[in-house]
Amino acid sequence: MTVLEILLLLFLVFCALAAVTTRHLIASVIIFMSYSSIMAVLWLLLESPDLAITEAAVGAGVTSLLFFLALRRVRAWKEVDRDEPEEPL
Repeated sequence: MTVLEILLLLFLVFCALAAVTTRHLIASVIIFMSYSSIMAVLWLLLESPDLAITEAAVGAGVTSLLFFLALRRVRAWKEVDRDEPEEPL
């Protein structure tokens, strides 16, 4: 294993732990995007370009966009229900 592969694997583990432990939803989605990008690079290093393209397109692209849209929609629903006190996340 090269130094680059070891660093990428360590960053991958760090992103996974950070995405699980963070309390801010938007930060968690951004960390998930970086996790998916690192996975795409690792798939390229493993000489599997079809999985790398799929991970980059679906993992970092489409799924992250869906997460952001879902967060926006949830916050929009909270704005409609302003009569009720907001609960911390």
